[in-house]
Amino acid sequence: MPDLSDQIRPRLETKRLSGLDLGPDAIHPYYEGLSILNLPASLCKWLGAPTLSHLPLDLPELDGLVEGTRQIVVALIDAVGYERFRRWIDKPSLELDPAADNCLLAPLTSVVPSTTSAALTTLWTGSSPAEHGVLGYELFLKEYGLVANMITHAPMTFEGSTGLLYKAGFQPESALPVPTLGPQLENAGIEAHAFLHYAISRTGLSRMHYAGVEMHTFRGAPDLWISVRELAEQRLECPRLIWVYYGGVDGLSHRYGPDSEQAEAEFISFIHALLDNFVRCLSLETCRQTLLLLLTDHGQIKTQVDPNFELRNHPSLVHRLHMLPTGENRLAYLYPRPGQVKAIFEYFEQTWPQAFSLMPSGQALKAGLFGPGTPAKVTPERLGDLIVISHGDAYLWWASKANPLLGRHGGLSAEEMLVPLMAVRLG
Repeated sequence: MPDLSDQIRPRLETKRLSGLDLGPDAIHPYYEGLSILNLPASLCKWLGAPTLSHLPLDLPELDGLVEGTRQIVVALIDAVGYERFRRWIDKPSLELDPAADNCLLAPLTSVVPSTTSAALTTLWTGSSPAEHGVLGYELFLKEYGLVANMITHAPMTFEGSTGLLYKAGFQPESALPVPTLGPQLENAGIEAHAFLHYAISRTGLSRMHYAGVEMHTFRGAPDLWISVRELAEQRLECPRLIWVYYGGVDGLSHRYGPDSEQAEAEFISFIHALLDNFVRCLSLETCRQTLLLLLTDHGQIKTQVDPNFELRNHPSLVHRLHMLPTGENRLAYLYPRPGQVKAIFEYFEQTWPQAFSLMPSGQALKAGLFGPGTPAKVTPERLGDLIVISHGDAYLWWASKANPLLGRHGGLSAEEMLVPLMAVRLG
C-alpha cells in the first residue's frame, strides 16, 4: 500500500479558505475530506452505522484496506505532529513500515483551534468546532457568567480543582448542542469501547464525549495494550470499535518541548507496548478481522519562555479589554472595550511586528475557519470580537502564574495543524 504523503501534503499546504489571510505559512483546515473532522463519518461507514452530516475521508485507498474488517482499533496519541510521527515511527525496532502492503500513511489537518478539547469533541461528535462550540482550552461561557477551563470544567483561574462548573448547573452529559457518537453506534448495534488513563476517565470532558460507550481504564502502556488485546480477542457478535486515548506525549512535550528526548522516548515506549502486548500476540483469526488506526489530534510547536509575550508586562493592552483573553495561547479571543479596537490593532503592530495577525471573529467564522455547518448559538459569543493568530513561535500568556511551557499548540503552523493517519491491516 503506498505512502500517500507526497501525494496529499501539497493539497493541504495549498488549501485556502476564501477571504481569509492567515499568513503565508498557515495551514488552512481541509474540512472537505482530509481533516480529522472526516474520520467519524468514515468510522460510521466502515462499521455500518448511519451516515453523518459531513463528508468521510477522501482516501479511497483506505476504504480498500478496511474492506472485510469487523473490528477497528483507533489509537489516538495526543500532540504528535505529522513530521515528528514520521521521524519517530521510522525506527527499525518498531517494525511499522508505512510502505508495506498492509499499511497506509496519510497526512490530514487538525481542526481550528488545533487543541485537544476542540479536536476530541469533533472526533466524538462528527461535528465541527463551529457546530459543537468547544472552541479552545479556556472559553467565556456567557450562560454561566465565567471563563471556564474546558478540560477541567472549572473556572479558568482555579488551580487543582476539577468539576466546579457542576455547582453552577453545568451538566457535561448534556452540555453539547450536538449528539455524540456513542448512542448512534449503540443504536446501530455496534459495540463501542474507550480506554482512558484512570486519572481522566471521569473528568468533565470525558463525560461529555463517552455516553453510550463502555469505559475501560489503564495506568500504563503495557496494562493498556494487554487489556485491549483481551477485549479484541473476544468473539465478535457485532461490529466493534475500540478507542484508545493516550496523553503522555502531550504532557512531556508541553514541559520539555515537542522535540525533547523525553517526548520521543514516551512515544517509542507506547509503540513498543502496542507491538509487544497487542499486535504480536493476537490470534490469526482476530488479525484477519481487525484494522488498527494510529492518529493524533494535533501537533505542537517549540516555544521559548519570553516575558515579552506575557500580558502582565503589557498593562496598557489589558486595559483596553473587558477581560483577559480566552481561547488558546496560540489562537486567542479578545473582548475589546468600546472604541478600543483600532488602538488594539496598533498596539499589536507596534509591540510585536509580524508576530500576530488580528481579524474580526465573525469574519473567520463566516469563512469557515472553525468548520462547516450551522454554528451553535453559543459559538459567536465564545469567539469574542477579535481573533489573534500567532506566527512563528509567538504566543500570548495571560495567566497570573509562572509561564513554564516549552511546547504549545492551538495555532495554524504546520507543526500544529498537520497530523498523521496510519492504518495497519493486521491480517
